Amino acid sequence: MKRVFSGALVTMVAASSMLVACSGNTATPSATPGGASTAPTAAPTAALQQKVKLTIGSWRTEDTEAYAKIIAEFKKSNPNIDIDFKPTKNTEYNTALNTALQSGNGPDIIHLRPYAAGAALADAGYLEPLSSVKGMDVFAKDTLLAATGKDGKVYGVPTVFSSTQLFYNKKIFQKYNLQEPKTWDELLKTADTLKKNKVTPFAFGSKEGWILSLTQGTLAPSVYGTDFIKKILAGDANFKSPEFVSSIKMLKDLTPYFADNYVGIGMDDMRNMFVTEQAAMMVMGDWEYAVMKKTNPDLQMDVFPVPPMKADGKATVTTWVDGSFAVNAKSAHKAEALKFMEFLTTKEFGALAVNELQKPSTIPGVAAKDPLVAKIAKNADTISTPYAAVVYFNAGNPTTKATLENSIQGMYLNKLTPEQVTEEVQKSADTWFKPKK
Repeated sequence: MKRVFSGALVTMVAASSMLVACSGNTATPSATPGGASTAPTAAPTAALQQKVKLTIGSWRTEDTEAYAKIIAEFKKSNPNIDIDFKPTKNTEYNTALNTALQSGNGPDIIHLRPYAAGAALADAGYLEPLSSVKGMDVFAKDTLLAATGKDGKVYGVPTVFSSTQLFYNKKIFQKYNLQEPKTWDELLKTADTLKKNKVTPFAFGSKEGWILSLTQGTLAPSVYGTDFIKKILAGDANFKSPEFVSSIKMLKDLTPYFADNYVGIGMDDMRNMFVTEQAAMMVMGDWEYAVMKKTNPDLQMDVFPVPPMKADGKATVTTWVDGSFAVNAKSAHKAEALKFMEFLTTKEFGALAVNELQKPSTIPGVAAKDPLVAKIAKNADTISTPYAAVVYFNAGNPTTKATLENSIQGMYLNKLTPEQVTEEVQKSADTWFKPKK
């Protein structure tokens, strides 16, 4: 999977002390000459003969069943290591994890938020460097930047890529003779047709801030293209530039296509609207596919990339490394936890990740069985653009990402204009961000 990152900038962002979270351009980690490592087969050392129990902390409550299968596969080669996957609600995970680590506790294996938040834990000394783990060379250097500390050491094994695009209900589209839109005008005409037929075009809500930065990050490249963020990074543009202002106005202009009470709608409500076929489309990350399929096995859904506004524009999806696994520096069983890290570098795990988590794997050469997951992975390989708020602007206190979210919420409550949103975002960036000429 091809991802191109701006190394200096990502490293700069990673140095942030903020522990709140959710690639540059897009290019595919290339496999090393030997390819991905295979599952560890060496005989366990005496230290690993004793039966131990490890805990994994994560925010992915939705993945409990998938990780049960992943852990069961790991145990086939490591019968003396029991692992308990203990996720926390996503909105509570950061606080719970930080509190535990500051008290000298925490899980043995930590699911790291990507980029700034994960790197901040490494910089604070809470994580074990993974220089001794076999198989880390399977990952592209740019992929590893998602869990690299300011000392240049890698502290996490990246597990999956995430991408955001538009999910749509195939049955509803067929009913009204609608096709996947190729241009922004076609997208709006599709929304008009749905609204006239009393179908909510977009399952969307502004109650939860992360939905807003994700939606903006997904749809905005349709307005300003794939090169505008590079201009901000280089200091040739900023968040008050007309291109960025237009991307915020676009979000406001979409409100006629939301449910009437969208300001009170959160993620659970959005998902419910889509899986119960009350809404025809939803801007969302690929992680929701498995959840929605389980919730409604009969739901006929598909995805399409965000169509461009300009005639010469390109359709896009938005991507980033979504989480890595790390070892708690104060774990009483670091040797066993490092064995699990080694397992995460194998194609065996990669196949489990792509087929159980149903997300693109960070390990090269791993194909998905599910055709929709394969489609998502192909789009991520070929037409992706970085989720800028996560990769580049998740620093500051509060973070610029959080400022963007809060300001868009204010806009949807009619307390801020799009221009005022961009002014607030720029004020936040000015407190910490230094362009790289």
